[in-house]
Amino acid sequence: MGSRASFPVVPISSDQVFIVTGANTGIGYEIAKWCAMMGATVILACRSEDRARKAMETMQEEFKTEKAKGINGLTESPNLAIEFMKLDLASFQSVVEFCEEFKKSGRLLHVLFCNAGLGFGPHIKQSGDGLEMMLQVNYLSHFIIIAKLLSIMRQSGPDCRIILMSSKAHKFGNFDVTTMNYTGTAEKFPGLDYYGRSKLYQIMQTFAMSRRLKDSNITINCMHPGVVETEFFRKMDSCILNCHIGFSRRCGTLRTPLEGATTGIDLATNPKRTGVSGHYWIDCEIVTSTTTSRNEGKQEALWKATFPFIEQYLTETEIAELERE
Repeated sequence: MGSRASFPVVPISSDQVFIVTGANTGIGYEIAKWCAMMGATVILACRSEDRARKAMETMQEEFKTEKAKGINGLTESPNLAIEFMKLDLASFQSVVEFCEEFKKSGRLLHVLFCNAGLGFGPHIKQSGDGLEMMLQVNYLSHFIIIAKLLSIMRQSGPDCRIILMSSKAHKFGNFDVTTMNYTGTAEKFPGLDYYGRSKLYQIMQTFAMSRRLKDSNITINCMHPGVVETEFFRKMDSCILNCHIGFSRRCGTLRTPLEGATTGIDLATNPKRTGVSGHYWIDCEIVTSTTTSRNEGKQEALWKATFPFIEQYLTETEIAELERE
C-alpha cells in the first residue's frame, strides 16, 4: 500500500499476537490496524487509555470500509482482535508493570513493534526516573521490554519478529557513551543531537542483538519511515524541522501515516521477511546506515553502557537471556 513501496496483504491467524507501542495515532495506528485487519491479535500499548480506545473504535469503522472494498487477505472476522494495555515509556515502573501483566496473561508473542517515540525540541525534558526523556522513551524503555519478553518470544514458534522505529536522524547523533544521559545546562541542550543519538542507539541495538539472536527463531530489524505528517512532528518545536517539513510538503515528499507505516507493516507481516535479521530498512529495502552505527566495537560499548541505566529493572535471568546463544 502507498505510492513509494507496498506490503502484501496476507492472512494471519488470530493466534498470532502482536504488540505495537504508541499505536493510538500516526504510524503506530496504521501498523496496528493493518496487522489486525490481516487477522493478528494486536495489543495497543499506549499511555492514554481514552485515546487508545477511541483509536480502536476508529479502527473497527475503517476495517468495515476496507472490507467492503473486497481486499483479499483481510480477516473474515466481523471485528478486529485489538486490545489496550497501559504503557508509559517515560516510567520504568510502568514498563515493568506492562511486561509483568503481559506475562501473567500466558500468551505467546510473535511480533514486538517498538514504535512509540519522542521528538526533539529546544528544551530538555527529564523523566520521573531522572533521565533525559528521549534516551528513556525512545531507547531504554524499549530495551527493557525486549529483555523482559524475549523468553516468551523464544517459545512462540519459528518466526518471531522485533522491529524498532529508528530514523535517518541517527546521522545527526554523536556517539559518546560517557554522555548518554544529558547533564548539562538546559540552555545548551542540543536537542537534535540527543534525538539523533536515541535513533542511533536503536540501530546499533538492532545489529548487536541480531548477533546474539543468530540461529534463533527471533529476528530484529529497524527502519526509517520517511518524513511523515503526524502528531510526532507537530509536537517538535524546531525551526530547522519546520523548514524541513515545509520543504517536504512543497516537494510532495511528505508522507501520510500509512505511507510511513508501509515498511513497518511489511517487516511485521510479509512471509518473505522470515529469517531476515539485523538490517536497517527504508521503503521496504535494506539500506546502509552510518559508519558509526555499523561499528561493532561501538555497538558493544553501547550495549555495555546501557545496563547501568536499566539493570535494576531486570532479573538475572532476563539479563542472561539477552546473552544466550
